[in-house]
Amino acid sequence: MLKSLSEITEEDKNKKLIVFDLDGTLVETKSSLDLEMARLLGQLLEQKQVAVISGTKYEIFRENFVDKLKCSKELFRNLFLFPVTAASFYRHNGEWEKVYSEELSEKEKLEIKNAFKNAFEEIGYKEPEKVYGEIIEDRGAQITFSALGQDVVKVLGKEGVGLKKKWRDENQELKLKLVEALQKYLPNLEVRAAGYTSIDVTRKGIDKEYGIRQIKKHLGIPFSEMLFVGDALFKGGNDYPVFGIGVDCIGVNGPEDVKKIIKFLIHSH
Repeated sequence: MLKSLSEITEEDKNKKLIVFDLDGTLVETKSSLDLEMARLLGQLLEQKQVAVISGTKYEIFRENFVDKLKCSKELFRNLFLFPVTAASFYRHNGEWEKVYSEELSEKEKLEIKNAFKNAFEEIGYKEPEKVYGEIIEDRGAQITFSALGQDVVKVLGKEGVGLKKKWRDENQELKLKLVEALQKYLPNLEVRAAGYTSIDVTRKGIDKEYGIRQIKKHLGIPFSEMLFVGDALFKGGNDYPVFGIGVDCIGVNGPEDVKKIIKFLIHSH
């Protein structure tokens, strides 16, 4: 079931595991957890198991998310990380351990990079005059295109977040056209519109539904005991694959909505 923030119920407080998207949900795009969110998540981890599935690579996950949490390290046993759209899975057992990683081969990576060149030419894509960092980044298990460069928020801070939102609002149709062209060149791989300015490419079948299924497999938690929270549950969004497999989903418009959900879940639990 897909519901809005206003439709959350007392039954949701009984869910065993809460699954979050990261960028645009727990944090602004490519940004760190703010202090209030860090504290709320710490309180949630005292009561629930928490998983985070994101296209973000593991190193950024640690830097922007894990290292900012306000809780004891003992609570990390209740936290499960699924970077690069669940192509990798990390859990804490005294230290962070990699459970699996669906790494792309060098042949696949070259195929993806060539597909981007062909797709750019096909749709007449013109790179912005000013970019910050790599446009196409190798994340091991995922290749990610970022229209303004991977480091725009790192370099410009809030101004970078604003630029990404502006690009998203002005180029949504263009991005979806690029996804369509890429998928044609990469029929054996998974291509998804992700984040404000990003497109992710992984092995076929690697998406957030895959991540949810891995949670069920590794943690033994049924779909009915999970609650998913994300900002891109619309058709074509990178959270959309979760919808329809029996997991209750709540659509949000950003971190402030998520804070309200967490407060509801932990209040008088």
